[in-house]
This record gives sequence, C-alpha cells and structure tokens, in this order.
Amino acid sequence: MPPAPLAGLRVVEFVHMVMGPACGLVLADLGADVIKVEPRPDGDNTRRLTGSGAGFFVMFNRNKRSLAVDFKRPEGVALVQKLLVKADVLIENFRPGAMGKLGFGYAALAATNPRLIY
Repeated sequence: MPPAPLAGLRVVEFVHMVMGPACGLVLADLGADVIKVEPRPDGDNTRRLTGSGAGFFVMFNRNKRSLAVDFKRPEGVALVQKLLVKADVLIENFRPGAMGKLGFGYAALAATNPRLIY
C-alpha cells in the first residue's frame, strides 16, 4: 500500500466547533500527523456534549493526537512553543487576535519557525 498523500506532515491545530475540527480531520485522514491542542486541562468542551452533540468529539477528532494544555501556566505555553518549532502547519479558527494574545500569532511563530504554514 502506498503512503498516504500527507504522510510526514505535522499539523498543530487550535480549533473549536465544527469547521476547524473538520479541516484537521481531512488532513489526518490524508495521513498528516495532526496534534489537537485542547486549551484547557480538562480538554475541549466538545468532549462533554450530550444529546445530539454526543459523539461529536470522537467523530471529528479521529486519526488525531491530542494535548490538553493550561495556557495560564508558563509551562503549558512553553510546551506548545516547543511543539510548533517542529510543525509544518498550524490551523486555527479563533477570533482575530486570539492567537496573538496567547503568544502564538504569525509574527512570533515565524521568528522561530519560518517555514511554518499558518
């Protein structure tokens, strides 16, 4: 069996709701190593959906690895920065400026990983 089209590509995703996880899902299904960064120590809020939302997390995050991070702790921020130095792609779907407030805006990340596709 030939390798998947995106095998060897590392994607770090900061996403929520439907379209962000769907984007990462397609990349993961095509063979990319997708690492979902969950912005809370207890994980993404969609892990706890009930009713018609039950199963959302499992369905939209298959084939991904996951990392729950406390961004209020310097150790959490440092861990993600270390991960991003070796990443090929970053995907996010937060409001404008949100990633910059976390220290993960384009300019800051391009300084440490100029080949990163943001």
